[in-house]
Amino acid sequence: MDINDNIESPMMLKVSFNKLLEHYEDLADSEDEFLSAKAKRVLKTSELYPELRQGFSDTKVLKDRAKEIGIILQDTFAAVLSKNEIKTASVPFHDIIFNASERFKGIIKAAGENFKLNIKNMDEDDRYVIACSIILRFCYGHDLNFKRPFYYEIPDVNGIMRYYKILYNADFCEIVPTENAVDITQEDYEELLDNFDNIELWKEKFPPNSYIFKGFVISNIFDVTDDQSISHLKSNLIGENKRQNDNFMKDFQDVFRSLFGFKDLKIGFSIYHKANKVFERVRGIGINSYLLNNEELVECCNALCSWSYNRLLNEQKFFSISNVEKAHAKAKGKAPHISNLYKQGVKSVIFAPIANETGVLGILEIVSKQPKALNSVNANKLVDVMPFIVSAVEQSKTVEENLIEAIIQQECTSIHSSVYWKFVAAARKFLKDKAKLGNEATFESIVFDNIYPLFGQIDVKGSSEARNIATQKDLQLQLSLLDKIMNEIVALEKLPIYEQFQFQIRNYIKELKTNFKVDSEHSIVAFLKKEIEPVLKFQLKKSPKLKADIDDYFNKIDDDLNLIYYYRKNYDETIMLINKNMALLLDEKQEEAQAMYPHYFERYKTDGVEHNMYIGEAITKEDSFNPVYLYNLRLWQLQVMCEMENEYYSNQHLYPISLDVASMILVFNQPLSIRFRMDEKQFDVDGTYNARYEVVKKRVDKAI
Repeated sequence: MDINDNIESPMMLKVSFNKLLEHYEDLADSEDEFLSAKAKRVLKTSELYPELRQGFSDTKVLKDRAKEIGIILQDTFAAVLSKNEIKTASVPFHDIIFNASERFKGIIKAAGENFKLNIKNMDEDDRYVIACSIILRFCYGHDLNFKRPFYYEIPDVNGIMRYYKILYNADFCEIVPTENAVDITQEDYEELLDNFDNIELWKEKFPPNSYIFKGFVISNIFDVTDDQSISHLKSNLIGENKRQNDNFMKDFQDVFRSLFGFKDLKIGFSIYHKANKVFERVRGIGINSYLLNNEELVECCNALCSWSYNRLLNEQKFFSISNVEKAHAKAKGKAPHISNLYKQGVKSVIFAPIANETGVLGILEIVSKQPKALNSVNANKLVDVMPFIVSAVEQSKTVEENLIEAIIQQECTSIHSSVYWKFVAAARKFLKDKAKLGNEATFESIVFDNIYPLFGQIDVKGSSEARNIATQKDLQLQLSLLDKIMNEIVALEKLPIYEQFQFQIRNYIKELKTNFKVDSEHSIVAFLKKEIEPVLKFQLKKSPKLKADIDDYFNKIDDDLNLIYYYRKNYDETIMLINKNMALLLDEKQEEAQAMYPHYFERYKTDGVEHNMYIGEAITKEDSFNPVYLYNLRLWQLQVMCEMENEYYSNQHLYPISLDVASMILVFNQPLSIRFRMDEKQFDVDGTYNARYEVVKKRVDKAI
């Protein structure tokens, strides 16, 4: 069999020891008698078989001359290092190995009879281009710096995949062109630089078998399983799509099995929610939690003993239990995590906190059915991998938070911080239900029972009347300007239609003074737009004498309203400033109130500022509510309403117009329930019985 069979390469491979023998020729002249004698012995052996120097490609020669080849390579493969070094002699990128260290032979034997040695990360096209790049360097002096790391993947005796990096020593090689070789010009070289993927171009410049490789390479091989495991772990964790893959957990566990060096190893996760101090199972295919066993949600104090709680969540350090059975007997049921592990048949375990600068995000659980397989010594392997796990969990957490936020925004609206937790819990439940039920999943109702309502408002007194007066003044001003212009038009051109328009304008002026109605503004605006404006635009073209007055009129008209906007502008700006300043003061004071005791708060701007508050056990979710907090909030409300009125009247002179305000507080002593209305995106009282609160509130508001 020829070693070039079934291989397409620009180089015909010939095993030759010429370069190494030349080295021995130099040593034969050495003054060191021992080196000289040894070199002469090697040279004498090679002289009997000239093919060892001239080169050969028949694999039969490798078998027939194995003894002689061993003598030639004796110094290269020192016997004293053979059980430690992983080394082979071969031709480049080929699976034929004609000499190897004892350790390499042991690795291949452990892999099994059916194992076939292949370089992992090299396809046929890449192999061809790499061979061309070697020719460019040896024959033309062009170093492409194409130094990629190459690896073997070889399973050990337990079936755990181990990774070996190959470093080639090419000191004993020579490459010579054949008559079929194409002379490579500078232009060819530059063209190849930009066409790595164009395999046809490479084959055109370097036809198959157009060069002869004579020699052999020494492969120095290193076990880089730990480094590759970390690299694979990083690769598996990057990207949300990979983590959603059905094989994610299997691949993830395989990486850890390689890292720790045994097959009986499984991985679990649990999420840590700092706000609630609970652990939760992770959603995902094949993801388990050995800490929680079959539970979905467990309080941290019920999942861990006090020591392990402090170790993981406060100190943020990992710990191991090398013998769960022994620990279980010693704990006597007082360590819930050990009891859980014992029930599941776990014999040894490592718990590691997944933590960043903000705190613990979750717990990584590594378990084995073998006692002492996991321990405090090999637990330190996690030091190098935890940063990648933390990064992946941070990404997942960000994705989940964004998804939860999107659900809340879609199903609800901007949510007050005091009740946000309830929406988060509902959104998480919705995600879990959606994974199980698909489109049949529904967002659960958000209801708070047995809470106390508080309502207050500061309102502009007579705001409707003030608005009407401002509107009247603007319309009167506008109609007066038009009456003056219409007088001039009638004087220039005494048409009955113009007189009719003038009559209507004066009628509207009288009506504004004596009988201003709700629809007065609408009818006046319609009349001006339909009847008067066309006349004014016509007169602009016809009567230059009227241009100044008509231009002045249009300059005073607001483009959006098509009306003079002066008195109403002062009114609107006053209302806007009142609302802005009162709301700002209320918001500042609210921060103080929330610090006293959390409660729901919302405010609205109308012709003034009104607010709703709800306080109770259901909102704070902690067993801490007492009526004293309700009474305190009512006192705070009274104080703030007084401050708001004082603030307004102290600065009343700064507003465009002078208006009065009135305040109201509704004290309602009966607790009630509120429900978030998904369609209206707001809270409302729940049930007919509780609706009387809204009725009372509206009636009191009208009375004020």
